[in-house]
Amino acid sequence: MSARRSSRRRTLTWVLLGVAALVVIAIILVIVLVVTLLRPSSQGPAPTPGAPTTSAPTATAQPADCPDVQVIAVPGTWESSADDDPQHPHANPNSLILKVSSTLQDEFDGSRADVYTTPYVAQFRNPTNLNDHQTTYNDSRAQGTQRTTDKIAEVHEHCPLTGFVLLGFSQGAVISGDIASQIGNGQGPIPADRLLGVGLIADGRRQPGEARTVGPDPSGVGAEVALGGIGKLVPGITMTGSRTGGFGSVADRTYSLCAPGDLICDSPTITNPLTGVQKLMGAINNPIHAMYATPKYWNINGDETAVQWMRGWARGVIEKAPHPPHN
Repeated sequence: MSARRSSRRRTLTWVLLGVAALVVIAIILVIVLVVTLLRPSSQGPAPTPGAPTTSAPTATAQPADCPDVQVIAVPGTWESSADDDPQHPHANPNSLILKVSSTLQDEFDGSRADVYTTPYVAQFRNPTNLNDHQTTYNDSRAQGTQRTTDKIAEVHEHCPLTGFVLLGFSQGAVISGDIASQIGNGQGPIPADRLLGVGLIADGRRQPGEARTVGPDPSGVGAEVALGGIGKLVPGITMTGSRTGGFGSVADRTYSLCAPGDLICDSPTITNPLTGVQKLMGAINNPIHAMYATPKYWNINGDETAVQWMRGWARGVIEKAPHPPHN
């Protein structure tokens, strides 16, 4: 009898060890895939409850050099540099978000819409490669967030009636989305009624239903949400989970686009290690994250790309924006 109990205990121990190993493998695979997929493009809802913040500006006019709309675009990983020119970015000419923002810059006079591209290091050190000396994701993201927030605050202080449009792709979408969430929940650098629109492509903190969407609407979540349970387990890569309060009072003007199968924004939540490993292994060789400028994985009516849709949406927001008086 004791021999049978001992055998059962050994069997149970091996089963538990096997499950634990699968969990570790799944987490490592996701991290490696996030590093692999966070690459620049190689080719050319109901509002979430929050604390609405509105402003009743005392100013009745603003300085003559203020734009009606300030567009701020935040590039993705490896699509910018800390010393890039924010008015004429050139660190990565193939930057996906530039396919949206540069067109707006060409179409609108600077007095109507000024376009600023946040210059930041935009790197993502691979923790599995000891020879990778890039800046960590945490430090890169912190710099991008600080510089974007500082720019918004600077413009708002000088131009209190100017409206803002935030754009972001990949790591840049996480940054823009985080700032929009802060604004929508009353903790940002500007009041919520100054934020005219938010456009995110491949947001790593995406949660279905938190923002408006068009086209494909996959059921997965952002990689940071899927891996939120590991927190600070991997040095330099803090998986922050979902955004507290979602987008708050700006959810009605926030759009989040995600291609099915893009693990940066459409990751399986890892509750079953076996299922998670199978899904992740199947996506290793699928370069979906870099293809938003093509209709291959994300499209409307078979031909409109995510870049084209975002460009048209942003153009419409700018065209409908108020024309505040100037001194």
